[in-house]
Amino acid sequence: MFQLFSGSCRFACSLADAARRAVRKHSKPLFPIVLAAPALLGSGAAHATESALGRPVSGTSVASGAGEVPPPGITIINLQQVYMDGSIGGSRPVPIGGQLSLGADAKVAMTVATVVRTWGSAGGWNFGSGITLPYIWESVHATLSGQRASGTVGDRASNLYDLYFTPIVAGYSLTPNDHIALSFNFYAPTGNYDPKALANAGQNTWTFIPQVAYTKTLPKYGLEFDAVMGFQFYTRNNATQYQNAPLFTLDVMGLKTFANGVGVGLVMGTTQQLGKDSGPLATRLDGFVGSDFALGPIVTYKTRIAAKMPLSASLRWVPVVSSSNRLKSTNTFLGSATVAF
Repeated sequence: MFQLFSGSCRFACSLADAARRAVRKHSKPLFPIVLAAPALLGSGAAHATESALGRPVSGTSVASGAGEVPPPGITIINLQQVYMDGSIGGSRPVPIGGQLSLGADAKVAMTVATVVRTWGSAGGWNFGSGITLPYIWESVHATLSGQRASGTVGDRASNLYDLYFTPIVAGYSLTPNDHIALSFNFYAPTGNYDPKALANAGQNTWTFIPQVAYTKTLPKYGLEFDAVMGFQFYTRNNATQYQNAPLFTLDVMGLKTFANGVGVGLVMGTTQQLGKDSGPLATRLDGFVGSDFALGPIVTYKTRIAAKMPLSASLRWVPVVSSSNRLKSTNTFLGSATVAF
């Protein structure tokens, strides 16, 4: 039952500059858009929800131009590849496969395709909507001691993950260099799910994610600051009677860009569980409350295709430096590419 989605993998793409360039044909600048990382493995390695994963991957939901939303009539396509390799020590029991495991190890790779379309404006606000199609591969090993299985067992899953929707995102420019975006996003339980499996392509829960993003630019110095804050609310997994507590997520990024289109920066992210999980297994673990903190570098690049279509790409490494009741991964990578037209 190890599931996640990147995270980040939480539209958290380098859309800002791609969108800015794409709109030079408009009368005003075109701003980028970040509609909540399909956080990411979703995302990510680690909150203390069922299976110690859940959806967010700390450090993957923030991107350049996170608080900017383009004017109407812009289509943005983003592709992401996420990989993580994490574990929880054998001294910590983990709710997985409908029973308890002493520790767990998981490798996850996710390919994510997102399409965003901006469609309206009013009172200085720009509006858009999007959909994300993720495909997940995961391999899980756990040490079980229960009626169905005992000893070290492994499982794999490879299939479409839960679909991620952004019905509405609204962006507003506070000043020419300060931007804010508000969005409502949700996961639908569309992926295959087996309550007795260690590895699943879906989570068997609806997850609702209100989110706010902010971007501050200092063009004179080529500097940019971005932040994405969100809350995740889960429905009960009726197959296991496990209820994940809400999560608070916060990712921030500082970026320095150069005239040749290259940018370098630092990403920080955290996931904090708000309250205790509930259900038979969660009660035995005193609510299985968890948190983590990730920190790592990011490299970005911006250019044009055929001197017309803007293209942006980025690669980040965001190892978890501290975690409790979440998978700890020092091998969490996210690569993304974005075009806007």
